[in-house]
Amino acid sequence: MFSTLRNAWKVPDIRKKILYTLMMLFVYRIGAHVPVPGMDVAQLSEAVSGGNNLLAGFMDLFAGGALSRFSLFALGITPYITASIIMNLLTMALPPLERMSKEGPEGRKKIASITRYAAVGLGLVQAVAILLSFQDFILDMGGIPVALTYITMILCLTAGTALIMWIGEHITENGVGNGISLIIFISIVSRLGPEAIKLVQNGFDVNVTNTSIITIFVVLIAAVAIIVGITFVDLGERRIPVQYAKRVVGRKMYGGQSTHIPMKINQSGVLPLIFALTLVQFPTIIMQLTGADPEGYKAVMGPDKILYLAVFALLIFFFTFFYSQATFNPPDVAKNMQQNGGFIPGIRAGKPTSDYLAKILVRITLFGALFLALVATIPTGLAAIAGFDSAFGPTSLLIMVSVSLETTRQLESQMMMRHYKGFLK
Repeated sequence: MFSTLRNAWKVPDIRKKILYTLMMLFVYRIGAHVPVPGMDVAQLSEAVSGGNNLLAGFMDLFAGGALSRFSLFALGITPYITASIIMNLLTMALPPLERMSKEGPEGRKKIASITRYAAVGLGLVQAVAILLSFQDFILDMGGIPVALTYITMILCLTAGTALIMWIGEHITENGVGNGISLIIFISIVSRLGPEAIKLVQNGFDVNVTNTSIITIFVVLIAAVAIIVGITFVDLGERRIPVQYAKRVVGRKMYGGQSTHIPMKINQSGVLPLIFALTLVQFPTIIMQLTGADPEGYKAVMGPDKILYLAVFALLIFFFTFFYSQATFNPPDVAKNMQQNGGFIPGIRAGKPTSDYLAKILVRITLFGALFLALVATIPTGLAAIAGFDSAFGPTSLLIMVSVSLETTRQLESQMMMRHYKGFLK
């Protein structure tokens, strides 16, 4: 990865994109420290970071500590992710949106515009829910009406969501990597230091038993094993051999070469995890908004409960298969192969090729979904049994490694288009 970055830095166009990405991420981190007036930050930070509210801890982790500081970006990127989930599902369910998605770039622009408006609306709803949840920590502004204080805070949080969305989209368009994934990545990385200090303090406190010290070493060994497993699976692919028949066009002969179709084990990357995490947290936000008591729900669906882990795993399975089908369409691949005179040895062109590719896709997607679900749930359950209550867990580690690998691959692909030194040797 470091050699890739060093070589990419030598290419002027890619260097500009890297600098642009770093600048936008720096702006994001500045916004995570801009406070929103009207909140007792000291008490809020204690409530969020104390370990009693695991949901708030997870939200704070993916917001880069912005929630505990109650800054402009306290909501994080969650509203935009939720809006993207809803729009993707509605595109499959509603014919007008499905037709719009097939209209090419213009249709995708319209869907992206609708997603932005939906994200702002969900940000408004989530801002109200957070204020209702932490209303005991709202300060008396000295003569300023309470309603005006609430309105100001809600508008600030909603505007922060819109700004994060703008930063993420511009990183994707003008920078390197997926902007939304990089924002989540930098948020998690920014929490590594505080979480590591907390882990060491808990482990080496004189009032804590030696079991906590053993837990630290077990967690570190498990983290290394997870990183190795994630890298192995993320880089794994099934190569389907393809043979192109020779054909004569004019006086020239084309085709006759052998190639392959690379089918990645994890076609959808880190998106299933992010979407699943967002959905399992959404019911608590709705309860806070409607005034219902979420404690009973947390007792059954808390992050350390079996039912929570089961639902989380099922959602990972659903989104993994959903995005695999969206990113790799066997009928279209088979049609393009047939039009260009390509065929898979031993498989007839047309529908048999499509059926064969669909069968292979289901098999490798099943393995990828099972791996993601196991890595995201089993270590979490074991950590809960061992009393390891940190919000930073295997899911965060999985997201970090996947985003790093995906960004590295994008850098390499851009270098292949602009840097031809390797072909001239």
